[in-house]
Amino acid sequence: MQAMSEPIPQTAQENAAAPVRRKKRFAFRDIAPYVFISPFFVLFCVFGLFPLLFSMYLSFHRWEPAAGFAAMNWVGLENYWYVITDDEWFHKSLYNTVWMSIVSGVPQHAVALPLAFFLHRAFGRWRNAVVGIYFLPFITSSVAISLVFSTLFSRDYGVVNASITALSQWPVLSWFLPATVIDWGQPQYTKWMISFVVFWRYVGWNVVLYLSAIQTIPKDLFEAATMDGAKPVQQFRHVVLPLLRPMIFFAVTLTIIGNLQLFEEPFILTGGTGGIDQAGKTAAMHMYATAFVDGDFGTASSIAWLLFMLIAGVTWLNNRVLGQREEKAS
Repeated sequence: MQAMSEPIPQTAQENAAAPVRRKKRFAFRDIAPYVFISPFFVLFCVFGLFPLLFSMYLSFHRWEPAAGFAAMNWVGLENYWYVITDDEWFHKSLYNTVWMSIVSGVPQHAVALPLAFFLHRAFGRWRNAVVGIYFLPFITSSVAISLVFSTLFSRDYGVVNASITALSQWPVLSWFLPATVIDWGQPQYTKWMISFVVFWRYVGWNVVLYLSAIQTIPKDLFEAATMDGAKPVQQFRHVVLPLLRPMIFFAVTLTIIGNLQLFEEPFILTGGTGGIDQAGKTAAMHMYATAFVDGDFGTASSIAWLLFMLIAGVTWLNNRVLGQREEKAS
């Protein structure tokens, strides 16, 4: 009886409790990675996933936010049908968006490709400084850029009109330049002005992309082409362009996505109204006006998803064109 009543030694108690502590330690070690990365998922769900799903849900309703959630009325595809068939301002803003996307997007790559090759060959150790100058407009505030260009394109005091007036005095250029002062706020000039600003801002970004891809091309290929008598133009055509197809596909895809969502530059340059006769109004601007000016968040959400489907379709088409060429080349 005395042997049964003797206390259990302390070492024996520790040995019995060790597996429990070890299990707790292992359990925390298994959970710890998920605890550390949980802030990202929480923020993504609150500020990314929820607004995305709510906008899709909202696109099937008619809703005035001031009336509360109880005022949401299910209308099915009525918002989409209205935007596609009856919303003339959406049709015009979509036309403006596509027009400016093409006019500003195509020259971006037509200039950035040869310019990147020229910088790669000509500037040596000063290359990074020159590329930084070209890249500077991309990291500059859109508001600052738009305000500066609003001053440059001013009708009476702008540098652009002053330069055109001075150049039009030359006999040769007088055939191509107008003799009168251009009012850039007129509908026939608004889209050209916005397209130029977008081109000027994003051409440096494409130069950086293409230059980074050119620098990965082995120098042996350029040396072999030089020994074979290939001039720089021939090297650009037969060496650089075929090897840059993956980067061209990537850069063009980014341009498509960005240009079809133009908002900041045209919004500021036109004073937020789209200009005279809405000549500079983009689809993103129309979506913003529908939601925050007209208060029709259901229709605005349907515009957002239609714009998303348009971007997805054009990106898929770009993948079919450039992506297939890349596969055939490989």
